[in-house]
Amino acid sequence: MILVLGGTSDSLAICDELNKDVNKSYILSVTTEYGKDLASIYSKNIILGKLTKDDMVAFIKENNIETIIDATHPYAVEVSKNAIECSKITNIDYIRYERKSLIEDITYKNIFVVDDIDEACEIANEKGNTIFIGTGSKNLNQYIEKVPNKKLIARVLPTSEVLISCEKLGLNGDNIIAMKGPFSQCLNEETYKQYKIDLVITKESGVAGGFLEKVLACEKLNIPVVIIRREKINYPSVIHDIKQITLVL
Repeated sequence: MILVLGGTSDSLAICDELNKDVNKSYILSVTTEYGKDLASIYSKNIILGKLTKDDMVAFIKENNIETIIDATHPYAVEVSKNAIECSKITNIDYIRYERKSLIEDITYKNIFVVDDIDEACEIANEKGNTIFIGTGSKNLNQYIEKVPNKKLIARVLPTSEVLISCEKLGLNGDNIIAMKGPFSQCLNEETYKQYKIDLVITKESGVAGGFLEKVLACEKLNIPVVIIRREKINYPSVIHDIKQITLVL
């Protein structure tokens, strides 16, 4: 049995590949109801909820898991670290699907590549007034705290849970764009123009996350971009092509 750690469109594409092979039985783990709804099209064997390290070890043993496929978000580093450790504890295989980094492919010069949100906020305070937060809803509280006296525009998933969390942070309809991506370069350009954005903060999310489309839109409008790079993890085994997944199992 395979345990697929999901939460991205990549994980659904991996499930699609596994579905083509009748010998590849798997369980898909997701953390949100929204993720479960999306995943239900691809898999009938889904577990919902966050797995702690102890939870994961117990689950592996109870379900005779032989391989973990880690297709979590590139920035969900704690989950990946736990999964690696759990694979060692239980002596099973671990495979990481990692989106290819696109930073080296960018030719636009008006970019600032940083290691964390603190550095991103320092640049935002210095260079921005109306700042587009393209990193999702998870860490919005940090931007609100560390970038005061600026107008923040956050693009987030259009779910009630996310919108309520935004409102609790003091954001309202003037600060929230509730849409599901990925987004085209054209749509990003129109969004930046509509909201008079003068600085964009994004993560190095890869092709599936619409990363280049955000940067290209900024280049077209000459808007500076702050890119939060991924934390480097020493994965035991990594693939960058979803089509390879059944070949390495």
